[in-house]
Amino acid sequence: MQVSLDELHYRPLAYAAWEQSLSQPGIAAEFHQRIERRPNRSGEPEMSQEQKDEKSSASVAEKLFNARKVLICEEINQKMAKRVMAEMLALAEASSLPIHLFVNSQGGHVEAGDSIHDIITFIEPVVKVIGTGYVASAGTHIFLAAEKSDRFCLPNTRFLIHQPSGGAGGSASDIAIQAEQIIKMRERLARVISSRTGTDIDRVRLDIERDKWMDTDEAIEYGLVSKVIQNSSEIS
Repeated sequence: MQVSLDELHYRPLAYAAWEQSLSQPGIAAEFHQRIERRPNRSGEPEMSQEQKDEKSSASVAEKLFNARKVLICEEINQKMAKRVMAEMLALAEASSLPIHLFVNSQGGHVEAGDSIHDIITFIEPVVKVIGTGYVASAGTHIFLAAEKSDRFCLPNTRFLIHQPSGGAGGSASDIAIQAEQIIKMRERLARVISSRTGTDIDRVRLDIERDKWMDTDEAIEYGLVSKVIQNSSEIS
């Protein structure tokens, strides 16, 4: 049985007829293309699920931008650093009002974290950071870029500080160079932690030898956080 595409498109039993037309080359793809392009009651073509998701994401991004809020809820890497830096630079261009940065990250690439850390101190608007979930490693480095009075966290946040790590490979001389760079990086990060928290540098050096996890009370005592908040109205 030969079934035309127009018949498939408009007949009530289109799919029943469709089953009988599977032998017609190319008709399946064309049929689905027409279904996707079929106007809805308003006369506009139906959007695919992917288009709907993109539209929803764009709407959320616009609302966050207008509210001057930036989210870090992922591993720290170069791709997300580019996004976060672009958002913060754009917000700084738009207004000098404070920016709220929410951080929930397991850490990641140190230099990507450095980039965000430095942008926070570079731009004119005050950046208020809010920790949530867990703020670890390079995530903590980003968190510490804000002034202590502008560092907040939600009640169930955990924090982690430790020394940088990385796999060394290549020739013996290359391994030696990489090890030297890790040692320099560890000392630099220890000094950042010390200066931003007020904790003695020798204590910091000792603490980051191994993973040091802190709950909110411990984070306040250490100088990482100024205040635990329950809602947005508590951000001063």
